[in-house]
Amino acid sequence: MLTDFPKLHCPFIRQTFLVDSADFKGKSRAFGLRAPEVYLVVDRVNPGYEWVFQDPDTFAVEKLNGTNVKILVEKGRLVEMQNRKNVLDPRQILDGRTFILEGVLNSAAKGWVRPDCEQAGELLGPKVNGNPYGLDRHEWYPFDKALESLRYKSFEQHERTFDNWSVWFKDFLFSRYHQKKQRPDPSAEGERVFAEGVVFYNLKRRNDGKDWRAKLRRDMFAWFYEGLAIQGYTPKGRDEAEDQDKFD
Repeated sequence: MLTDFPKLHCPFIRQTFLVDSADFKGKSRAFGLRAPEVYLVVDRVNPGYEWVFQDPDTFAVEKLNGTNVKILVEKGRLVEMQNRKNVLDPRQILDGRTFILEGVLNSAAKGWVRPDCEQAGELLGPKVNGNPYGLDRHEWYPFDKALESLRYKSFEQHERTFDNWSVWFKDFLFSRYHQKKQRPDPSAEGERVFAEGVVFYNLKRRNDGKDWRAKLRRDMFAWFYEGLAIQGYTPKGRDEAEDQDKFD
């Protein structure tokens, strides 16, 4: 079994807020809610994640909206494949998971699969999360490629605050992956798709053996649930000791 995917935490504290029961009955499906509550970020730094806001070596990369797939390649052969903790047999071509293999093979043809190593990435395409990028076929996008191609350079140009990121995520966090797919020419017009969120990286901290990744999604902000009555929410959140836990 390949190594498991590490759990990434949010740089802000998150708290659970109840949703009006009538709203939940009418709008739960639209917002993907399973219970009459939402788990939101508040304007308080998650202890231990100050580096996201303070360290100049931190940068932001688009968080792709797909499913995590890890592969092991030896001498150019796909030996193992894993979707989170679910081990997949790459030689089993008659079950319902062939779209995952399809994505890996399509990406191998593009030169994205490295030889003789364990590599992780995000599977995207028609059968994954509603296909938000409008792909015709499946594609496996390695995380190391995302570090090179999906970095938000504007991240370094603004103060790292809750309010700034709220505005950025709400109105301006467009998918770099989708833009590159739809229009290789940056000057061309095209449809814009919002990114699911970002992953914050700090490679210097990785080399020092410290926490070096964190994540923040659009659906962690209260404005994402527009039209849904959220009870007791304020940007500063509740001042309760039990809400100081580090959840993702």
